[in-house]
Amino acid sequence: MFNEDSLLKELEFKAIRSSGSGGQHVNKVSSKIELYFNIEESLVLSFEQKQLLQLNLKSKLTKDSILILQCDETRSQHRNKELVIRRFINLLENNLIVQENRKPTKIPKSIKLKRLKAKRLVADKKANRKKPPLD
Repeated sequence: MFNEDSLLKELEFKAIRSSGSGGQHVNKVSSKIELYFNIEESLVLSFEQKQLLQLNLKSKLTKDSILILQCDETRSQHRNKELVIRRFINLLENNLIVQENRKPTKIPKSIKLKRLKAKRLVADKKANRKKPPLD
């Protein structure tokens, strides 16, 4: 599909301070990692792959077709970087899959007749529960 090593060279990373609780440590250490990937300027992806990614990831892209992913799950910057890279690769692999068009199947005539026969039996059973007319 694509070469991961050359794709990783196109990524840009930024370490920033993580938000939330964590005591004094969180105020001193930039452990949150942001990953930036410009889809349009990628040399690894083909034109068709770029179009497919822009279509599938349009809600996650900026106006300049830049994908931004963040990770602040652990206190380790290196571990967060590994996690965000893994998340990025999984995201690309899942969104580069071209789904085949579904061929609608026709319901066989015997199945339709079986269903109508069952409906008729239920209708007759309910009709027989009624009191006969007293004419």
